Amino acid sequence: MKYRRLGGSGLKVSEISLGSWLTYGGYVEWENAVNSIKTAYELGINFFDTANVYERGAAEELVGKTLKEYPRESYVLATKAFGKMGEGPNDKGLSRKHIIEQANASLKRLGHDYVDIFYCHRYDQETPLHETLRAIDDLVRQGKVLYVGVSEWQASQMAEALALADRYLLDRIVVNQPIYNMFNRYIEQEVIPLGERSGIGQVVFSPLAQGLLTGKYTSVSELPQDSRAAKLEGMRKGITEEKLEKVRRLEAVAGELGISVSTLALAWILRQPNVASALIGASRPEQVAENAKASGVELSDDVLARIEDILN
Repeated sequence: MKYRRLGGSGLKVSEISLGSWLTYGGYVEWENAVNSIKTAYELGINFFDTANVYERGAAEELVGKTLKEYPRESYVLATKAFGKMGEGPNDKGLSRKHIIEQANASLKRLGHDYVDIFYCHRYDQETPLHETLRAIDDLVRQGKVLYVGVSEWQASQMAEALALADRYLLDRIVVNQPIYNMFNRYIEQEVIPLGERSGIGQVVFSPLAQGLLTGKYTSVSELPQDSRAAKLEGMRKGITEEKLEKVRRLEAVAGELGISVSTLALAWILRQPNVASALIGASRPEQVAENAKASGVELSDDVLARIEDILN
C-alpha cells in the first residue's frame, strides 16, 4: 500500500480507503463488515470513512468498535455531519448547534476522543458560511477534530470558505470528498484545479461507479440478485447498455495488462496527483483485497489514451 499527503496538510493517507455507506450497520452482516475492516487494516489501508447518517449512527458504532483493536495513531478516521438525524427543525444542516451536537454524538458512537477529519457532508444554503467554519474551528481547537473537510462542495463554495478562513484565521479546508469515476468526471473542470492551487486534496467516493466498473454487471435486464443495484432503484438507473459496452472494452484493456477492470478503474483515478485516496465500499473482505491491488499501479500514456478513447 502506498500513501499520499492529504492536500496541503502533513497527514498521509492510503491510496485506497474504506467507506461504510450503505453497508456497515445496514444490509451487510456484522461479521463481513468487521472482517472487511480488519482485512483493510492488514493490507495497509489506514484511512476509514463513515458518517452520522449512515444507518443513523449504526455504521459509526461498528467502525469505531472494530478500529478500537488497533493503536489510535495507526489509522485515520473520518466522519461527517449535515444530513437529517431527527424530526426537529435543527436536526440537520450546518448550524453551530447541529455541528457541535452531532460531532459529540459521533464521538460517543465511535468510542473515540477525536476524529482525524470532520466533513461538512454537503453545502448548507440556510446557514452563514462563517458560522459553520467557526463551529468546526472550535472543534479543532478543542482537539475533537484534527482536519477540516467538505463533501461535494462546488469550487466557488470552497474558494469562499478559504477566503473566510484566511480572513478570520480559522482552520482551512484540506480535503474535499466528491464523486469521481470514469463515468462521472465533473471535478476535472474546476474542483481539481482549485485543489491544486489551494491545497485541498480529493478523497473520491464511488470510484467504481457503485460496482459498474467491477465487471459484475453484464446485462441491464439480468442483475445479480445479491448486488446493490438489484435492491436500489437509483443504482439500477445508472446501468445502461452504453456503459456496459464501455466496461467490456475496458476489460479488454485490463486483460492485456494482467489486471482486473476494477484495478484499472482505480489506477486511472489515482493518475490524478490531487486525488489523495479512492474511497471504496466493500461487503466482503475479498473485495477489499482486490481493490487494494490498485495502489501503486501506474498506467502508461498509451494506456491512458486508449481509455480516453473508450470513455469518449
